[in-house]
Amino acid sequence: MSRNDSSNVLDQEVRNLKNMNMSLQGTEGRLPSMAPLANPYVPFQMENPPKYEARKALVRGTLFPGLDLPFMGMVNSKEQPVTPLTELQTLAFALHELALYLDTHRTDREALMLFQSMQKLYGEGRERYERECGPLTHMSPMGDEFHWICDPWPWEYAANREV
Repeated sequence: MSRNDSSNVLDQEVRNLKNMNMSLQGTEGRLPSMAPLANPYVPFQMENPPKYEARKALVRGTLFPGLDLPFMGMVNSKEQPVTPLTELQTLAFALHELALYLDTHRTDREALMLFQSMQKLYGEGRERYERECGPLTHMSPMGDEFHWICDPWPWEYAANREV
């Protein structure tokens, strides 16, 4: 194909796109009335469903095995390393999952008791972590100086390697 031919083909494609845009003008972003946007499926949870252990829940993306529906059969099974921060993340994730469950199952006393005990553990763990390692968020109390981010920054590889 010569340079002239490829230029003509490209010009024709551009004209086709412009014509298509003209014919679609004014119709973008509109759906017919009562058209379904999507058909989601979320399994209904019964009272007091089985639960993963919190560390496994963080990895699987849900606290409840009945809601564990891996995308295209891909299962995330790689455990997170056990550090004070991942322990807090695990508790925070389990708390969030339980809160969502309790939104629709307000009378499940066992889940509420588990939620309350995890809240207490999370509060104690967060206080201890911040006392030993520094603030978790910029909303954490800091005292006389602003200590939200202290050097080294995560991308300062050499400085982080020495720590």
